[in-house]
Amino acid sequence: MGSCVGKERSDEEDKIDFKGGNVHVISNKENWDHKIAEANKDGKIVIANFSAAWCGPCRVIAPVYAEMSQTYPQFMFLTIDVDELMDFSSSWDIRATPTFFFLKNGEQVDKLVGANKPELEKKVAALADSA
Repeated sequence: MGSCVGKERSDEEDKIDFKGGNVHVISNKENWDHKIAEANKDGKIVIANFSAAWCGPCRVIAPVYAEMSQTYPQFMFLTIDVDELMDFSSSWDIRATPTFFFLKNGEQVDKLVGANKPELEKKVAALADSA
């Protein structure tokens, strides 16, 4: 889905850190389907973060995303590594990382491309106000 020029990193270094948050890492399509069904059943809005381990902006926004998952427990925060789930990510037409999709009842209600912290916070707060 992309490439990054830089020093070689170990697999451990490549993991994006969502410590302290309530972010669910999606590892396969079945896991996605389960979480979407769970969110729909619970009436939760899903915020899906399509990112990549090699993506600098993704790594920068990860702690913000994790913190938001604690601040807004009424939402379900998911993250998908576009390189680990290439076919699935392609089905969402991901052209840049990070890309955030906002889903209600399984349908997209909004989208944000890029690690724009103020815009992400604004969109999440607006959804919280409308919920």
